[in-house]
Amino acid sequence: MVKALPPLAWFRAFESAARRLSFTAAAEEIGMTQSAVSQHVKSLETSLGVALFIRRARGLSLTDDGRKLLPQVSSALETLTVAARNFDTVPSKNVLTVAASVSVAQWLISPRLKEFTNKKPEINIRFLSTIWPDDFHTVRADVEIPFGSQKQFGRNATRLEPSGLVALKSPKFSGTIKSSTLIESVGTSDGWKLWAESFGGNPLPKIFVDSYGAAMNLAISGNGIALVSNILAQDAIRSGKLVMADKTVLSCNEGYYLRFNDKNLLAKQFHDWLINSFI
Repeated sequence: MVKALPPLAWFRAFESAARRLSFTAAAEEIGMTQSAVSQHVKSLETSLGVALFIRRARGLSLTDDGRKLLPQVSSALETLTVAARNFDTVPSKNVLTVAASVSVAQWLISPRLKEFTNKKPEINIRFLSTIWPDDFHTVRADVEIPFGSQKQFGRNATRLEPSGLVALKSPKFSGTIKSSTLIESVGTSDGWKLWAESFGGNPLPKIFVDSYGAAMNLAISGNGIALVSNILAQDAIRSGKLVMADKTVLSCNEGYYLRFNDKNLLAKQFHDWLINSFI
């Protein structure tokens, strides 16, 4: 049986950390939190079955396996970057490019998009799917909606509200947080562990996914209770697809930010429309 290829984001985190010999420096370079970079590298090490770094108090050093892997990963990432540049076939006239995760496209933009396209029928919109914050460094977009911290994206960007985390479940799901299967979105700094620190108890997730959208879809199907971004939850709650398993909104350090090319009129119109849709 062929072994599954680890996610590209894990390789990106490893490549940056290996060049800089620092998880903190890598996080700043690719636009992620230090803990997320460390988690991605650890996941890659687990997947490959080898240690890639020797972790010391004053920094990192590569193991023999890490030194062997680095040039191959660097070459592969460069090849993918060059290859992707050859397939930009979307017409350039009146095209607005929006970079956002599938979760944002599905749960934040899609329920409201018809209003914008009805007002601006002449605009063509191209969505570029992203998952991790560092993905925004590899795409060219007029509007970007990254997820991260104030330090990462706060400058020249607007934090979308309502922020925070909420626990959601299907209206047909009768379990409580204490008694139910919990769903965790990995790659973020805040989750069920922060919930425990804030409200007590010992909530231990059993299902792990790489996006809030996937967590919400699992909750809709009755698989458990998901802890997700409050702003993504609004339409799901309004439509009755999900209900709050607890009335508490957990404050957190990370959230969704909206930034745009202020020299692009279409981008400004999309930015203003999206901001006003939450007022």
